[in-house]
Amino acid sequence: MLEKYTTPLTINGITLDYTAETFVMGILNVTPDSFSDGGKYNNVEAAVAQAKKMVAEGAKIIDVGGESTRPGYERISDEDEIARIVPVIQALVAEVPAVISVDTYKANVARAAIEAGAHIINDIWGAQAEPEIAHVAADLNVPIILMHNRDNTDYGANFWMAAKADLEKSITIARDAGIPDSHIILDPGIGFAKTTAQNIEMMQHLDDLVAMGYPVLLATSRKSMIGNVLKLPVEERLEGTGATVVYGIEKGCHMIRVHDVKEMARATHMADILVGKRIYKEEA
Repeated sequence: MLEKYTTPLTINGITLDYTAETFVMGILNVTPDSFSDGGKYNNVEAAVAQAKKMVAEGAKIIDVGGESTRPGYERISDEDEIARIVPVIQALVAEVPAVISVDTYKANVARAAIEAGAHIINDIWGAQAEPEIAHVAADLNVPIILMHNRDNTDYGANFWMAAKADLEKSITIARDAGIPDSHIILDPGIGFAKTTAQNIEMMQHLDDLVAMGYPVLLATSRKSMIGNVLKLPVEERLEGTGATVVYGIEKGCHMIRVHDVKEMARATHMADILVGKRIYKEEA
């Protein structure tokens, strides 16, 4: 069923029709210290090569991050983050046929990234760290991903209702800034301000999140929830990630954000067939 605000968007020549497939977002960290792949793609040539590889493997969206958001990360200056990401974004726009999102919660960085050619803002603080970022999205007429986050894990007696209230606050900030509902995407924030048990509960409420009426991006790739459940290090969480991706699609999520594009694009395609989002056609 098509939810309230999940109308197709055409961005950079790519139509995001959420009824037709679950879209794969490939992670491109141009940082020296990200928890999983820090330092691998922090020059333009390596970043472009990795983005092309991910597109060939099935990614329609490339998410560029210039500041690590791993637990205990240190904030870098706007200027340093802009210097890291703008040359990469400019090169991606010129060479890679994909929708480019910028993973930042900083208004100045978001503006510089969109002006450099990026198409979507992906904010891990749901426009609550720097509400001006919502005005950037409105002024430049681009979608914004509002991720659930907070500065503590005290959700009171009802985890889901408290988390939903946090997301509703983010939606209000976005709408008050002038962002249309069709440009709002939600992210449950797996791995952020949640214990492992709370991450699992958030996953179990994904259908309730989808029912809020906006497209939902699920970003579980290699997260600590998987490592804690399976007792595995970050480099051995592929199968656990696959399980969360397929579960999320069954719950109605519209996009997934992953490191391992080839494997997760295959899992996504299969899950889309099984839930009826894509139609399997017998070969003649």
